[in-house]
Amino acid sequence: MSLLGKAALAMWWDMAPTARSDFEDWHAHEHFPERLSIPGFRRGTRWMDARGGEPVFVMYELEAYDVIASAPYLARLNAPTPWSTRLMPHHRNMVRSQCRVLESAGGVVAAHALTVRLSPAEGEAGRLRAALKALTGTLPTRRGLVGVHLLQHEAPPIATTTEQKIRGNSDQVADWVVVACGYDRQALEALAAHELSPGGLAAAGAQAGAIIGLYALAYSATAGEISDSLGQGSA
Repeated sequence: MSLLGKAALAMWWDMAPTARSDFEDWHAHEHFPERLSIPGFRRGTRWMDARGGEPVFVMYELEAYDVIASAPYLARLNAPTPWSTRLMPHHRNMVRSQCRVLESAGGVVAAHALTVRLSPAEGEAGRLRAALKALTGTLPTRRGLVGVHLLQHEAPPIATTTEQKIRGNSDQVADWVVVACGYDRQALEALAAHELSPGGLAAAGAQAGAIIGLYALAYSATAGEISDSLGQGSA
């Protein structure tokens, strides 16, 4: 399994240009260190819209699914910092999926990421899973690509958190998620136009209405890198 663990948090939202500079400073220098200090958080990666628009995609790789409902993580979600409290209302149109990793092959941190949010059509989950598993096995070696990962949302048994309330308690979820990573934007665009296009996915057993996004890498760090950096800074 190429993701660093058996679970992941996958999140999408829109960030207004007026808040973007403050957001990127906060996300890199406070929020990532905070999240990656939580036991079980292995790596965090942020991508920004490849076309320069407002969408943001963030994925945290987790040791195990239980981390999502762990006491240390819930403590953070229910005690946001002043900086977090100021920025949370700017996370507009939030989609936040707590996922188990179904399939994972190849790399994660690459220049671009293509994300597909989808659901299986009624009675087609098995066929769709088989089709996406086959893609996961072949696409990471295609020219321009380095990895493909399949996630499935599973809501944890936890109450609404303080951070959700600040955002307006309107978070949505993505049922299944495909994340394809690569160094060649055109290769990912071709993937979005063919195998992972709405038509291609429907033929494989997905519902109509899959949501596709293309993102450019902004920042990635592992828990070890963050802790090393903090240690050097305090020396």
